Amino acid sequence: MNMRNQWPVLPIVAGLASGLLTGCGTEDGASGGTGSSVVMGMSDDVLATDPASGYDPGSWLLFNNVFQSLLSFPKGGTEPEPEAAKQCSFTDTRAMVYRCELKDGLTFSNGDDLTSEDVKFSFDRMLKINDSAGPAIMFPMLGKVDAPDAKTVVFRLKVPDATFPSKIASGAGSIVDHRQYDANGLRTDDKAVGSGPYKLDSFDKDEAVFSVNSHYKGTAEVKNSGVTLKFFHGDRAGLKTALESGDVDIAYRGLSATDIADLDQQDGKKGVEVIEGSSAEVQHLVFNMKDPVAGKVGVRKAMAYLLDRDALVKNVYQGTATPLYSIIPAGIAGHNTAFFDTYGARPSKEKAAAALRADGITGKVKLTLWSTPSRYGPATDEELKAIAGQLNASGLFQADVKSVGFDQYEKDIAQGKYGVYVKGWVPDYPDADNFTAPFFGKGNVLGNNYSNNTITGSLIPGTAAQSDRAATDKDFGKLQDIVADELPVLPVWQAKQYALVRDGVYGLEYCLDASTVFRFWELSKS
Repeated sequence: MNMRNQWPVLPIVAGLASGLLTGCGTEDGASGGTGSSVVMGMSDDVLATDPASGYDPGSWLLFNNVFQSLLSFPKGGTEPEPEAAKQCSFTDTRAMVYRCELKDGLTFSNGDDLTSEDVKFSFDRMLKINDSAGPAIMFPMLGKVDAPDAKTVVFRLKVPDATFPSKIASGAGSIVDHRQYDANGLRTDDKAVGSGPYKLDSFDKDEAVFSVNSHYKGTAEVKNSGVTLKFFHGDRAGLKTALESGDVDIAYRGLSATDIADLDQQDGKKGVEVIEGSSAEVQHLVFNMKDPVAGKVGVRKAMAYLLDRDALVKNVYQGTATPLYSIIPAGIAGHNTAFFDTYGARPSKEKAAAALRADGITGKVKLTLWSTPSRYGPATDEELKAIAGQLNASGLFQADVKSVGFDQYEKDIAQGKYGVYVKGWVPDYPDADNFTAPFFGKGNVLGNNYSNNTITGSLIPGTAAQSDRAATDKDFGKLQDIVADELPVLPVWQAKQYALVRDGVYGLEYCLDASTVFRFWELSKS
């Protein structure tokens, strides 16, 4: 799948990990869609209303509230449970045939019946359209979808994939009405017809308006009468002002670390509370393994020995992220601390110099770190300048930073023009597979010319086929150790997830958890 590289939710992005959040109290009033409506602002845009296209955090926020999937992630949980389905299971021991039985009486928001024909249509359509900005890339293993009767759906996989239930529980599994969508092309009218808890009443560049779907049959219990989502298009100052003035009830995604820290220190004096949640959004430095400088293992190891994550998190992100010491973040089963174990937490000029000498490098290493704040937020340039400063302070490097727009950035990476560049990742589903297969599997999304036969030939397919996910920890540990040794990437930080709320707004603690699902239905306002 393409990297869902987006702005940090902290200052950078939404994410994963298990554990509940702090603050915000508990819901004490409305239920069943009878409460007050809620206004939420965010700096991200919603790039698509059609699930065959959208593959970004903003669009998935819409999908998770307007559309149903066969399975969904319960609040606070990372194991998918039945949603539109009554039950689902693999019918074979190899995890290659997955069967679901639909609940009775499912209908779309327009009153059309939802049957297995719609489920089959949704997956067939997504794969046929194969939009470059869509989630079809998540399903290379999907061979055929059958609908033997109105209530039964059978997925036949090309290769074993025990993570398939998590994939279809994500926004990529959204079910559309076959009567309302073209099998061969994307919807272009900015409308959406789903069977989720909400209907999309209107959508334009400034806001999206959602009302409660009276036809919905599923696990969500709606605690408000609707949600209006206002788009601030990266205007962080405008979002903060709107929150403080009461024009929005919630600010989600896009406030700067400085603003979050400032409001947190005010301790509710402005009628605003900071809600912190767990996240598995990660950011890495990526090395082009064919680059004449970054391709040298001594250079990469020297950088690993010199990187001071603690200083970076404190000075650039003001504590709104945590140091990351492996490619699988904390809170995701299979996580280890391979980079901590190999390179330590405290910078070591001596070990960095030894790594360079071992590779025959004696002079200062000239290096450019490439950044793209238009995708990862304004703090990205500051972060990379701080890293360059750490490298240069050792006397071993002569590093600088260059910053370009995201479109040019992606083209240059594809052409191999950069030696070291930054990549962020927002997971699609809470499994270690989503932090490894896209990065190190065949045709990986990093574009850094890295391949390891043990990883691609054994560890990735072996872990994907293991239905007992706890049994994959050892192999995922091996994979992380290989990556720490060969250094195709250098993990930097793991996000914390934040939302800021006005007094009298409740339920945010159920919207910022390991599943990456922002649940409109949990919000209420007194």
